[in-house]
Amino acid sequence: MPPAPTSARRTGEQQEVNMDGDARVDIVWRNVALFTYLHLAAFYGGYLLITGQVMWQTFLWGVILHTMSGFGITAGAHRYWAHKSYKAVTPLRLLLAYMQTLAFQNHIYEWCRDHRVHHKFAETHADPHNAKRGFFFSHMGWLLCKKHEAVKVKGKSVDMSDLEQDPIVMFQKKYYLPLVLTISFVIPTIVPSYFWGETASTAFLFAAMFRYCVTLHCTWLVNSAAHRWGPRPYDKSISPAENKSVAWWAFGEGWHNYHHVFPWDYKTSEVGIYRYNFSAAFIDYMAKVGWAYDLKTVPEKLVKQRVARTGDGSHPDHIHAGPWGWGDKDIPEDDEKVTEILHKRNEE
Repeated sequence: MPPAPTSARRTGEQQEVNMDGDARVDIVWRNVALFTYLHLAAFYGGYLLITGQVMWQTFLWGVILHTMSGFGITAGAHRYWAHKSYKAVTPLRLLLAYMQTLAFQNHIYEWCRDHRVHHKFAETHADPHNAKRGFFFSHMGWLLCKKHEAVKVKGKSVDMSDLEQDPIVMFQKKYYLPLVLTISFVIPTIVPSYFWGETASTAFLFAAMFRYCVTLHCTWLVNSAAHRWGPRPYDKSISPAENKSVAWWAFGEGWHNYHHVFPWDYKTSEVGIYRYNFSAAFIDYMAKVGWAYDLKTVPEKLVKQRVARTGDGSHPDHIHAGPWGWGDKDIPEDDEKVTEILHKRNEE
């Protein structure tokens, strides 16, 4: 019997944490109260917008803040710090850290630790936002309850030494509370009031609360919708899928089947169209001006081999046929390497 695809196999460590039965839910009522307040304030901020009570300058300011927040998560915490898919010079690293702080989704160190655990133990109880626990849990419910014990245990096993040696990451971690209050709430409120006369309450409700809430849900869609709906052209054995709608809302993070198969690719996708991958466009631009470098990507040949081996057939280049036999150039290199030749004879 041929070996199962690599992605379908679980290491002993993964099997250990993939426990049967439902996980206990210990609700953190403080978080419930805070998120309830956030959504009520954001709802009112949206009401002010649709009723014409938000100045156009404030609306534009909110769009700019949302865009910066998005890049702080996608190009910063995700593709740069969590996956190390490219390198950046100090000015870009500082900019990414500022924008990630603006997004207010935990400090870089914690965000990356949770994300690395998510990849290493996907869809087990060690996955912080395990998609098998339902849409709401993977979307935002995981933030409303205590972490499963397996998340804590396996979180300690993930290598974080690279971030522990990063002075920008550790500075943000040490001073996170005053930084996030200033960058994510105070500045977004003061700027509209001071520069173009917006009321402080409107600036706070729209540019801070409404903007923050929208950014959160755009990010959360990657953990929920992109783990549920869409084709799986690269690996049909995992739940992450290719979701174009999520890709648009989350700045290119919706090509999730590809990303879980090739997490070190800075594009997180094969898609070369920037309107579905704003973050790749941002990184490419930074590379052109010399701020980003050593961008890692996956060769087309390797992608096609993986598509043929484990994809669901939805990839446009998927060939519904196999090699004719030993010696065919289309045999995947990995298959050639693991093939055993019995009673081998040395021929001169």
